[in-house]
Amino acid sequence: MKRIQTIGIIALLILGLVAPGNTASVNTPDVRRYVYTGDGRLNLASAKNKMTFDGRYRTGKGIYHEKALKAIDGLFGADHDPGGFTVSLRLIEFIDFLEDRFHPGARITIASGWRSPQYNTDLRNKGKLAATASLHQYGMAADIKIAGTSSRDIWNYIKELGFGGTGYYQGEFVHVDVGPARSWDEKTSGVGTDISAHNKLIGVVTDYDFYVSGETMALRFIRMTSFPIGVMPEFVLEGVQKDGPSKEIVRFKPSFASAGAGDCHRFSHMDPMAGILWQVPRGIALGGYTIRASFCQRQWDEMPVEIFSPKFVVVPDTQKQN
Repeated sequence: MKRIQTIGIIALLILGLVAPGNTASVNTPDVRRYVYTGDGRLNLASAKNKMTFDGRYRTGKGIYHEKALKAIDGLFGADHDPGGFTVSLRLIEFIDFLEDRFHPGARITIASGWRSPQYNTDLRNKGKLAATASLHQYGMAADIKIAGTSSRDIWNYIKELGFGGTGYYQGEFVHVDVGPARSWDEKTSGVGTDISAHNKLIGVVTDYDFYVSGETMALRFIRMTSFPIGVMPEFVLEGVQKDGPSKEIVRFKPSFASAGAGDCHRFSHMDPMAGILWQVPRGIALGGYTIRASFCQRQWDEMPVEIFSPKFVVVPDTQKQN
């Protein structure tokens, strides 16, 4: 599974937004990318494959090192593709954020990182607490332990923070993800119920929280549990108002890595529902936005008709101002 498919990588290289080497292109804006970020340095160890990483994965505000991310992907048990990283950068930054606040510089042990859909199913069949729509399958979740820190304290902190998901099962590890805000324990996980059946929880996410105008955005759908899924080829950009409902700004047709022709793109598995590219309009007003995606040829009444991405913000390109 790749967050950005090959066609997306080519497009990004052409636009100068992803560098083929170890550092970002000179055209890549060095802006903060996420609401929750750390200092750009992590000390990681995998309890599963025994791999370790201790060093910087980011310099500046938002320039990422490919070699470091490749090492982190491997530690999480994920494949790595130049220009497209299976492990969510938002997750890496959030784990760094937590480590900096609880125990700066501490070793973070990863008990479970990326899971293939088949491996996730196998765990569930063995009676493990593995959700059908698990964000581990999208590289957006990890079960972690921060040395010198209580996992219960991390669980409580994330609940108070109101960002991402967290689950605690009274052990030494705590589940952390960068999906919708929610929390659970071993009694309230919802595993084994129909909580996510028939794509009830399907969502769409952007690769960053902050963009500059003219930049390419990568979107992907998450938490799918039933196929086939029909997606309308036209999405809607909406401005987030401080008071009142969002306001439609523009309708657009993003570039799908793999999709059929016609008025309804049909997907039979997870992979092609990633690597959906769109260029943020040049000169767009600064501020908050969301993207609305709609479904077609729906086979289940429980599946939503349309969904919205989490809010993202268009910010000034400070490099152009200097």
